[in-house]
Amino acid sequence: MAKPAEITEARKTRASRTLAVLRLLYPDPAPHLAFRNPWELLVATVLAAQCTDARVNQVTPALFQALPDIPAFAAATQETLEALIHSTGFYRNKARHLIAAAKKILDDFNGFVPDNMRDLLTLDGVARKTANVVLCGAFGKNEGMAVDTHVGRIALRLDLSDRGTPEYIERALCVLFPREEWGNVNHRMVSFGREYCTARAPACPSCPMRSFCPGGR
Repeated sequence: MAKPAEITEARKTRASRTLAVLRLLYPDPAPHLAFRNPWELLVATVLAAQCTDARVNQVTPALFQALPDIPAFAAATQETLEALIHSTGFYRNKARHLIAAAKKILDDFNGFVPDNMRDLLTLDGVARKTANVVLCGAFGKNEGMAVDTHVGRIALRLDLSDRGTPEYIERALCVLFPREEWGNVNHRMVSFGREYCTARAPACPSCPMRSFCPGGR
């Protein structure tokens, strides 16, 4: 958890107001990646690194048709998988990670994607962000909060955290928001980051959080 000195009353109030606005704007939060099972969500989340969700959702239908399950990924050649995911960028590393993760799942987890943070973090290519996405989206578990570029950017602009590393921001947000909302906050912040709080030219004049955003007033 974040250091107590960081969790000021002002930040608690701002977090509460942020959550209220996010709930109004996005009453039905949902994952932005298309998937049918935990493995597909893990694959899609790995592919989404340095790539848009829209692009990943264009790639995965053909990918999962060619490689329909974990054994198929484990048996795939590096070259085959690279060709299938080429347009997501960093395809060599992603292919290597996914093949290794599939093999480890078969060898160590009886062919099932782990449903806990400790075991997920043993898989190639899986760090806390990916693990949090999989745990929430596939298993309905809030063990942490996925901090992607949108969540990190919004947290800093709203002064919900005073440091920029994903791990530090996650600890702060997990203190400021109710645990049952962690997954939903991630989905809503991603939507908000795309619609209002963009990386370039954010829509501050029309932003519904402008009245309490330190960076938008």
